[in-house]
Amino acid sequence: MKKIIIPVDFSEYSEYALQTGAMLAKKYNAELLVMHMLELSESLISASSSENNEETAFMLMVTKKNFEEFLDKDYLEGLTVTPIIKHHKVLKEVDKVASEVKADLVIMGSRGHNDFDGVFTGSNTEKVVRYSKTPVLVVKTKPKTVDFNHVVLASDFSEGSVSAVKHAYELLKKLANNVKLLHVNMPNLEFLSTDEIEEKIEEFVELTKQPDLKDHIVYVADHNVEDGLINYARKHNADMISIITEGRTGLSHFFGGSISEDVVNHSKLPVITFRK
Repeated sequence: MKKIIIPVDFSEYSEYALQTGAMLAKKYNAELLVMHMLELSESLISASSSENNEETAFMLMVTKKNFEEFLDKDYLEGLTVTPIIKHHKVLKEVDKVASEVKADLVIMGSRGHNDFDGVFTGSNTEKVVRYSKTPVLVVKTKPKTVDFNHVVLASDFSEGSVSAVKHAYELLKKLANNVKLLHVNMPNLEFLSTDEIEEKIEEFVELTKQPDLKDHIVYVADHNVEDGLINYARKHNADMISIITEGRTGLSHFFGGSISEDVVNHSKLPVITFRK
């Protein structure tokens, strides 16, 4: 892990992300690229009047001052930190920058859905995850450690998910001591008998060409994927949850509906997402 992007809006939740990033950067000797998007309208940027130019310059000056204060943290000492300011609040910019610099991870702070959503909270977090081809780690509390012990990765074990699961598994093995791949069996048309689940897992493991995966696969029965994933994580003392997203149709309709949105917004644990 060499480069980590952290989108910030200078909020308390942004600092949670920054602290998490600093811990990971020290552990993996990585560079932090801290990104803020200045909310300037297209008309203000393109206008040539001196009044508009003065307003733009003033906003940039204020933002740079806020950035300096935000990055003036003891825990960043000794780290390579690169501030990035973008002029638009366009959340696709995060994925664009991540692709340009070949980032390994995006870290975001989020409070989930609330009556007030900042730039990188609630639905905006969903949008970043939706567009990001780079894995996104969402945190909601001040980090105590990045030495994760137990991570649960939800999967439907379909042929189309093989590449994403392999990518996720390799990164998660670096972040955590124990990685479990979880299938949630639900009481609907997708219900599978025990024999059918085991057959599906055998086929999936064969497709991954990683036979050791089989020892890390578990399955539970629950009413929906969100409940199955969160309940399993709670009962087995997991300290991070992982999901695969389907970027084309929203923050993952990989499992159908709004399951992934619900997991990201409602889980109290850190959630790391991977694009299918």
